[in-house]
Amino acid sequence: MSSLRDLRAGLKNEASQKQAAIYSSFFKTGPGEYGEGDVFIGVKVPVLRKLAREYRDLALRDVERLLGSEIHEERMLALLIMMLQFQKGDARARAAVYRLFVEQIKQVDNWDLVDTSVPTIVGGHLAGRSRRPLHTWARSRDLWRRRVAIIATFHFIRAGEFDETLKIAELLLHDEHDLIHKAVGWMLREVGKRDRKVEERFLEKHYREMPRTMLRYAIERFPERRRKAYLRGTV
Repeated sequence: MSSLRDLRAGLKNEASQKQAAIYSSFFKTGPGEYGEGDVFIGVKVPVLRKLAREYRDLALRDVERLLGSEIHEERMLALLIMMLQFQKGDARARAAVYRLFVEQIKQVDNWDLVDTSVPTIVGGHLAGRSRRPLHTWARSRDLWRRRVAIIATFHFIRAGEFDETLKIAELLLHDEHDLIHKAVGWMLREVGKRDRKVEERFLEKHYREMPRTMLRYAIERFPERRRKAYLRGTV
């Protein structure tokens, strides 16, 4: 039986103070920054993925304890295990993983945690279900819930479904945070990689009011002449 105590011991053995300092700076943990107060111990993602595979059968109650940690790498490891359990589980197991995510959504509080886990767990669960939770989160005052809302639609994009991405993008069009601008632009770019006409119809309607960063991300793969036309406002 997989042991939470053993997992945490293994994680501690991989910790690096030097790497922790790098992560603390990269993920903006200083006063007033988006990751203020987050705690890193300096374990790299490939190691976390390896540990997740080794402890993929960890009881969900222990995964919940891990997700409740103040340590960033422990929260990431919990989410990686949840992804594996979601992907391999039956309908009941998948529902339990999604329910845990929603109950502990406040712990999914940095962009790497959101971007890694949300398309699989949230997008995967809501495929074929009501998308109402995404619209609720898109209207939240919490930065990370808003990012969850748009990043979850990556699952739908990969399945060739774009409408939900466009709906959430419209809700977030005037968001004030740079991390939302980047996320929305990224998802629009992913739509365009699969159907350029769909993305351009959205852009032609909204590009003049989009934040500059959002627009730049959305048109990153466009031919240079077309990209410059959008940036000049001459489309």
